[in-house]
Amino acid sequence: MYRYIVFLFIAVIGFSSCGQQQNRPDRKKRPNRTSAVKDSTKKMTPKEADKSLIPVEVARISKGSISNYILLSSNLETEIQADVYARAQGIVEKIMKEEGNYVEKGEVMLQLEAQDFQIAERQAHVEYEKQLNNFKRLDVMHNKALMSDEEFEDAKFSLKSAELKWEDAKLKLDYMSIRSPISGWVGERNAKVGQRIQPTDKIFSVINSSQVIAVVYVPEKNIGQLKKGQKAIISSDNLGAVQFDGWIKRISPVVDPSSGTFKVTVGVRNVKRALRPGMFVNVHLIIDTHPDAVLVPKTAIVYENEFMNIYIVKDGVAHKIRLKAGFEDSEKIEALSDVQPGEQVIVVGQAGMKDKAKVRIVSERKIEYTN
Repeated sequence: MYRYIVFLFIAVIGFSSCGQQQNRPDRKKRPNRTSAVKDSTKKMTPKEADKSLIPVEVARISKGSISNYILLSSNLETEIQADVYARAQGIVEKIMKEEGNYVEKGEVMLQLEAQDFQIAERQAHVEYEKQLNNFKRLDVMHNKALMSDEEFEDAKFSLKSAELKWEDAKLKLDYMSIRSPISGWVGERNAKVGQRIQPTDKIFSVINSSQVIAVVYVPEKNIGQLKKGQKAIISSDNLGAVQFDGWIKRISPVVDPSSGTFKVTVGVRNVKRALRPGMFVNVHLIIDTHPDAVLVPKTAIVYENEFMNIYIVKDGVAHKIRLKAGFEDSEKIEALSDVQPGEQVIVVGQAGMKDKAKVRIVSERKIEYTN
C-alpha cells in the first residue's frame, strides 16, 4: 500500500512538470529546415548580380608614333646676349629702359650728363666751319695762281684737322648716350640716377630669348647615335605637359676623359618666350622612332617583380597579359605582342586583380598622348 502511494505521487509531479514546459510562452521554435533550404537556393536578380562584379575604368589601345630617346637635364642659356658698359665716365642723368623692356639695337638706354661735351662739340663745329670757309677762299685764289701750292696744301690739312676734331667731339658726346648693342630684352639694370659711372661698370645686360640653347653632356656610348640637326624635345616640370621642339646645333668632337661624356648643344625655338634663360629643363634627344606602334597607357601597367602586366577586358572578363615592351616614354609603352589596337585595357581598378576575374566597366577614358 505504501509503495503504491509513493508511485502515484511521483507520477503526478512528472505530469505537472511536462505541462509547464509545454505552456512556456518564451520557448523558441526550432527552425524549419525546409524553409532554410529554399532561402539558400534563391537566385539573385540581374541588378544584384551586376553589383557583385568588380567596377573598372578602361581605355582603348591605340596605334601611333613613339620614340626612343636619351633623357638628360640642363639649364637654358641664350647665345644672343650682351653686357652693356659705358665708354666714358659720367653721372647718370636719365634712365630710359628698365628690366623686362624690349630694346632695339642702337636704341638709347641711359643718358649721362653731357653739357661739357655738348659745348666742346659746338666749339669743334665752329672751328671746322671757319677752316672750311677759309679753304674755299684759298681754293679760289689757288685756281687763279694767286697763292703757292704749299700754302694751299697747308690750308687743306688745317681743314682736315678741324674736321677730325669735330668728329672726335661728336663721338665723345655720343658716348654720353648709352645704347644697346643688340635687339632684345633688358635682363638686368645696375645703374641709378645720380650715380657716377666708370667705363668698367656694367650698366645693363640685354638678352634675346627668341632662341635659347640647352647644353648637355652625353655618355660616350651614345656618340654614334647623334648627329647635327637631329630632333630633340624640351620640357619643363614647371610648364606642365607643354613641349618645345629643338634640334642638335653642335656636337663636340672631344670626349672628356674625366667624365666619359661629350658636349652637345641643343637649340630650342622659343617664339612665345615661355622658356627663360636659367630655367631647368629636361632634354630628350630622339635617337629612333617607331611611327606605327601599338600603344598602351602607362596607367594600365601592373608591376610584378621585374615584369609588366596589363588586364584586357573581353566579354566582361579581365584577362591578365604579360606585356612585352618596346619603346616607352612618360605616358605610354609600345606593346610588341599579344595586344591589338581597339582592345579595352583596364586603367583604374586593376590593382590586386586576379586573372579571369569578372568585371563591370563603369566608364571608358579617352586618352590623348602629348608626345
